[in-house]
Amino acid sequence: MNNDLLYQIALTLVPNIGDVHAKTLVNIFGDAQSIFKAKKKELEAIEGIGTVRANSIKAFADFTSSEEEVKFIEKYKITPLFLTDKNYPKRLLNCYDSPPLLYYRGNADLNTSKIVSVVGTRNCSDYGKAVCEKLVEGLAALNILVLSGLAFGIDTISHKAALKNNLQTVGALAHGLDRIYPSQNKTLAKQMTEQGGLLTHFMSNTLPDRQNFPKRNRLVAGMCDALVVIESGIKGGSLITAELANSYNKDVFAIPGRTTDSKSEGCNYLIKANKAALINNAADLLENMCWNETKSSPKKQRALFIELTADEKIILDILQQKESTQIDELYFKSGLSSSAAASALLMLEMQNVVISLPGKIYKLA
Repeated sequence: MNNDLLYQIALTLVPNIGDVHAKTLVNIFGDAQSIFKAKKKELEAIEGIGTVRANSIKAFADFTSSEEEVKFIEKYKITPLFLTDKNYPKRLLNCYDSPPLLYYRGNADLNTSKIVSVVGTRNCSDYGKAVCEKLVEGLAALNILVLSGLAFGIDTISHKAALKNNLQTVGALAHGLDRIYPSQNKTLAKQMTEQGGLLTHFMSNTLPDRQNFPKRNRLVAGMCDALVVIESGIKGGSLITAELANSYNKDVFAIPGRTTDSKSEGCNYLIKANKAALINNAADLLENMCWNETKSSPKKQRALFIELTADEKIILDILQQKESTQIDELYFKSGLSSSAAASALLMLEMQNVVISLPGKIYKLA
């Protein structure tokens, strides 16, 4: 049995240890097994852990559930993704509350260059359906991965449109991989595992309970480069997801609708409150994200006559590797903290070495 995986699953089961605390512990100890083997005093000394959480870790003994989950993973060929794994979605690493362990079934690259999340109401109109299908169709030329929540309505339409246009599509789930909710989407889910995948941070035997959906929405918001809201009421999951995406510094877009239409009330609110940029179609999205730019002529050799800090040199070396780089990729490749990387980028911009583009993309000046 995979001993590392056993402890990784166990870490998610410890009472009083949430995703943020687990991430803190992994950053300090390096792996899950070392957390359980650490001395109580070591744990207590960590900011935010304290005596109560240290006691929870040291008293934890329910490894039976972890063992059963390992067997389930092995039987159904599920891919576990822990924070320290090279294939863990790098976009999530920059979300303060990223889940320490994910369960994945599929063949899509979760670190592909472009990911768009599409969300909206479960009871969409014909207008919303048409707009969603057309928008996804417009993403096909750039082979963009489409991510959503496999719910009825806009979610299902976006997944089906992606499959139709030969795009990979991933569904974020609010339950374990031993079931599909809603059950009517079982056939769709099977198709997605062959042309995309299913992703969750919930163990098997986890029901799609109401409190799980906001947690699912964190994946939809954190996994993407851009999030598009197509039809939403003034309350509901889509607006929660948009708020999360904004908190993760993602680019958020909304399709406008009639002021008298309750299904467009949420989208119109996001636009009015400057929480989402207005777009009408895929072309608008691609333009805002600078994804439709044609390749320019080869870069000229640059000679820099300024003194750079060690952090700035790291960022510069990464930017010299290709025409433009997204902020999450810079964080991931640099190995710097988000604050250190952001500070280095700012100084490089002020020295006219780096240019900031829409979509949190950077390139050399």
